[in-house]
Amino acid sequence: MTCPTCHVPVHTQFASPDLIEQIVYGGLDPATDPAWATSGAATLADYGRWCGQLCGMTCLRMALGAAGGTAPGETVPTLFALRDGALKYGAYTEDPEDGTIRGLIYAPFAEYVRAAHGLDATVHRLLTPAELVDLLDEGRSVMASVHYEIRNPRRPAPGRGGHLVLATGRTEDRVHFHNPSGTTADSRAADLPLDDFTRFFAGRGVSFAPRTRQTP
Repeated sequence: MTCPTCHVPVHTQFASPDLIEQIVYGGLDPATDPAWATSGAATLADYGRWCGQLCGMTCLRMALGAAGGTAPGETVPTLFALRDGALKYGAYTEDPEDGTIRGLIYAPFAEYVRAAHGLDATVHRLLTPAELVDLLDEGRSVMASVHYEIRNPRRPAPGRGGHLVLATGRTEDRVHFHNPSGTTADSRAADLPLDDFTRFFAGRGVSFAPRTRQTP
């Protein structure tokens, strides 16, 4: 599926979009997802352990799938192929004692994106809403740290940060973004007034420049 207004594909970190609400609110074990193999995971156990951690890899997958995101002849890697690449650069770490997954760590992630995918990626440790809008106006997409409850913007924001969405553009005072864990089609390809987006926004992220295709 592709957003009809921004030409950026809509992907989710869970293999079955129609199961996301049950997973995030109903306690459904993601390892019961019948479409798990489409993620590129080698095993069901690996998928079940990691899928909830891969909002950032989903944002990268969407950025790579956008117009100009892949070179001629390339295909967009699977979600777990991106995870495997990011692990090699230290963008995630695992506690050797209890196996806790930590990440996404922005600096090695950006290095991975540049080196492995040829996509310009810039870390923004401090990013104001106005600067976010400026980046979008420059044609960049922005992987922004927000609270996961941005999928329910009519409710008060419980906090800021902890989840990643891909901001794809803006119209006037509205920010358009794709949410890897949106529970409905409208929350997966969403837009909010900047003030409402800011209620969930942690003021940090990573921006991607579109990769220009070379013509013969």
